[in-house]
Amino acid sequence: MESLYTKYRPKTFEEVVGQQHVVETLKRAVLEGKVSHAYLFCGPRGTGKTTMARILAKALMCQRGAGHLPDGSCEECQLIAAGEHPDVLELDAASRTGVDNVREEIIGRVNYAPVRGGYKVYIIDEVHMLTPAAFNALLKTLEEPPSHVVFIMCTTDPQKILATILSRVQRFDFHAIGPNEMQAHLAYVCSREGFTYEDAALELIVRHARGGMRDALTSLEQVSVFGDGAIALSATQDLFGEANGAILSNVTKAIAERDVASLFGEVSQLVDEGRDLLQFTRELAARLRDVYVAGVVGDPSKAIAASPEELESLSSEAKAFGSSDRAARVLSEMRRLMNSSACTAQTPPSRRPVSSGSGTQTGAGERGCSPRRWAVRDAASVTPYTVSPPARVASAAFSAGTNSCRMPASFAARAMGSTPLTPRSAPVRD
Repeated sequence: MESLYTKYRPKTFEEVVGQQHVVETLKRAVLEGKVSHAYLFCGPRGTGKTTMARILAKALMCQRGAGHLPDGSCEECQLIAAGEHPDVLELDAASRTGVDNVREEIIGRVNYAPVRGGYKVYIIDEVHMLTPAAFNALLKTLEEPPSHVVFIMCTTDPQKILATILSRVQRFDFHAIGPNEMQAHLAYVCSREGFTYEDAALELIVRHARGGMRDALTSLEQVSVFGDGAIALSATQDLFGEANGAILSNVTKAIAERDVASLFGEVSQLVDEGRDLLQFTRELAARLRDVYVAGVVGDPSKAIAASPEELESLSSEAKAFGSSDRAARVLSEMRRLMNSSACTAQTPPSRRPVSSGSGTQTGAGERGCSPRRWAVRDAASVTPYTVSPPARVASAAFSAGTNSCRMPASFAARAMGSTPLTPRSAPVRD
């Protein structure tokens, strides 16, 4: 079975979604016969770099001749699309990083004439993975290649490419694909595949794709398999581990109203359902941001893309905070704790500090602890209140994912201003 992102990979310039600045420039270069000898396509993953390189190769090889754009119907274009054209060589620099690979596969063969077409095209993917020695070996060939050779290099990290290479190529920066364009393309794919879909589900897929069409099509395919051809919002939320809007609204209102019991109850429910707590923390931060914006601007519809009902809910939650400054403090605290979580996530468990009766020590003897036990233990050790075991679990749920960010009750105390919980002097131990 062919994957959706492979099946719907653009075959011509007209089929490319987004990247119009790149499409128009390359089309003019082909029509006017001003194709350069070397290109660098850089940008985030899934934005069409390798696809554009293949389309440019088709434009050079197409049987329609020079000055015409490819339509994908000729034999040359079909061979390129299948990856079988002898004059279009795709090299993976991630697995061929050394100078010997460059000498053997490029420098040693570059002077040979094309087998079928008028050009020989080298598409080098993940070119930033080449070693400095390999770049230097390629330098002279890249500067003065034979007239029949075109280099197209693709990368997600142009900062790692030597300046001497950058000065010898035409650079094109691929942007993240816009949400409206991506959602329209997903709707087109659904219509072609016979999927039924909800607009809210497609919006959620687009949001999680973060501008990458390949990620969006992969998620769409997963949801379609799960829902037997139906792209439903509930199934999409389950796939991404998303909390629905009602839970986010309840948590936000609990913070605004200083309702600690309801706050811990909602989070404890997420823990029991096995939700992705790191994802929940991100969603809560985004929700609080929208609440802050709704409280600051006069008309939130001009700043927030949401339905009228959602905008009304955000405005109600903003009023519950009393002032925009208080919502801003909550956002600031969320950011600090999420950054702390990211640092903790990068620290091996054997080196994370463990609170004990004699002080803090490196947890060398805690390597067998499960991730949840780490979160609960850390939450219990830093919470300055006496709380019941279910509340400690709810507190731990505020930690990002399976790693402690020391968020729970300290967050509630600072964000809500005060709390009726009873202070205690000794830490709770499991």
